[in-house]
Amino acid sequence: MLEIFTFTHITMALLGVVAGLVFGAIPGMTATMAVAIFLPLTYAYDIQTSLFLLLGLYVGGISGGLIPAILINIPGTPASITTCFDGYPMARRGEGERALKLGITASLLGGLISLICLALFTPPLAALALKFSAVEKFLVILFALTIIAALSKGQMLVGVFMGFLGVLIALMGTFDDNNKLRMVPGFLSEPLIYGFSLLPVIIGLFALGQMFAEAETGMKKNVIDDSVMQNTIKFSFRDFKGQTVNVLRSALLGTFTGLLPGVGGSAASLLSYSQAKNFSKHPEKYGTGFPEAVIASETANNGMTGGAMIPLLSMGIPGDSTTAVLIGAFALQGMQIGPLFISQNPELWNAILWAMLLCNLYMFVVMFFPIKYISKIVYVPKQRLYPVIILACIIGAYAGNNGVAFDMWSLIIFGILGYVFDKLKLPTTPFLIGFILGGDLEKYFVDAIKGSSGRLSIFFTRGPICWVLWLFIILSIAYAVVSDRKDKRKAASQAQQ
Repeated sequence: MLEIFTFTHITMALLGVVAGLVFGAIPGMTATMAVAIFLPLTYAYDIQTSLFLLLGLYVGGISGGLIPAILINIPGTPASITTCFDGYPMARRGEGERALKLGITASLLGGLISLICLALFTPPLAALALKFSAVEKFLVILFALTIIAALSKGQMLVGVFMGFLGVLIALMGTFDDNNKLRMVPGFLSEPLIYGFSLLPVIIGLFALGQMFAEAETGMKKNVIDDSVMQNTIKFSFRDFKGQTVNVLRSALLGTFTGLLPGVGGSAASLLSYSQAKNFSKHPEKYGTGFPEAVIASETANNGMTGGAMIPLLSMGIPGDSTTAVLIGAFALQGMQIGPLFISQNPELWNAILWAMLLCNLYMFVVMFFPIKYISKIVYVPKQRLYPVIILACIIGAYAGNNGVAFDMWSLIIFGILGYVFDKLKLPTTPFLIGFILGGDLEKYFVDAIKGSSGRLSIFFTRGPICWVLWLFIILSIAYAVVSDRKDKRKAASQAQQ
């Protein structure tokens, strides 16, 4: 124990968390970027010291994304997308500090529950992940796409259209199986050889799009008026009363989503948000500034941190982009991770668990108590704040994919699209969900078809896991259809009155 908690390790974990929070709180920067930038520095340290720093960056980066999501409606990281839906309306009501503290506490709970799963259930969870072929992964993503219908109450057809539009754009790029461009106009074939990157798309839709809308009305006022930042309702730990099931469900969904390679934090928070809404006693309050929704989103995206470490440490497969960068840390130390990693490196395995615990506690302390001062960012005038954010967005879009200049054009393109969607009252969220999941949806479909010699029946004959996933898909669609009809009948009755 004393060998793990040395002064150097404790200091490096604190440095990592603080630096990660800064990266997560600045739109355009991400936890992945933070880990990638600091990775070369770890060459000067041993693997344990390096992991304390890098895991601090990971936890801090994921958690920091809630700050701009709640205060200025711009997700600091892709995992904070759904936090905007209810966190920002709470801030508009004058409950910004309460929303932030709700999110920070939920992040801690999600991280701790995920850590317990990592420590206690790594062998069985890793064995379950090994059973997931391309068929199960395709069905999981198909199930996640049903979120589009669930989030489009009253506009289900429009939402489904926007979702498939997102999938269509996600298919642009080079198809791995035949190296021929697909879905790409001729003049874009060279710059779009790898398709649109996720980071500039998210920044454009949620950051530039909003700034274009703000520019239309002028920037003389603050991002949030002083009158709505009076902290009308203060945070209390009693806000979590009755949220035990929500917290556990969201944390486990985040952990399980992190367990599936490539799905990522954005899918974890979207899936958790959707299921919390489906099981909520007040689903109509979602999107209006409902504390329960903020808890679901932030618990899930931090729950993903432990889940994403499971396939990394047990199979050598990264659960998300950040853990993919962590492979570089092991490579710098000449270590190889895989099925025998834990049994051959028990001391390092214990160090990882303690480092995750320490970093989650650091995250809570560093964010929770001084959050009143962090929230002062909303008082910065728009004409001063937005140029800084735009610069950070451009840098983040350019650097996020190792300096691809076309990503800056992508940023502008999707910024304009975000503005147009808002003017036409088209929902942005279904489009983004489709874009995030579209590439993997195609990849796993093609892999499943190739593995079954072209038989579509493979999607129905893989066994119990496959059948359970189909049941979830059917129930989710049925709920969305019934809910949409109820909303339309309710709207019609209100119009007649």
